[in-house]
Amino acid sequence: MDIVYINELRIETVIGIYDWEREIRQIVSIDLEMAADNRKAAASESIDDALNYKAVAKRLIQFVEQSQFHLVETLAERVAEIVLDEFDVDWLRLKLGKPGAVTGSTEVGVIIERGERD
Repeated sequence: MDIVYINELRIETVIGIYDWEREIRQIVSIDLEMAADNRKAAASESIDDALNYKAVAKRLIQFVEQSQFHLVETLAERVAEIVLDEFDVDWLRLKLGKPGAVTGSTEVGVIIERGERD
């Protein structure tokens, strides 16, 4: 199995359970690994044969910027659903972090895997 990845995609959104969090925009950070067979793209040198990470990133930026969730768990599930459903990905590993959410830590969040690995 080959993996196409995006690291530290930082997007502003409304996220959090506290009243003050519902009134501001905060940064979330996404690391995404997606199963892909890169052989056809490598042979053809055509983006049409590749999992287009730029298209994935643009779609996720559009969705996350417009979203308003209370939990990072919910946002992570919705992001995973978009990638699996819209980009013909069979498996992904997603890390969604909320920088600065806990004093003394760089970031907190969730890591999920969805789909089937080869």
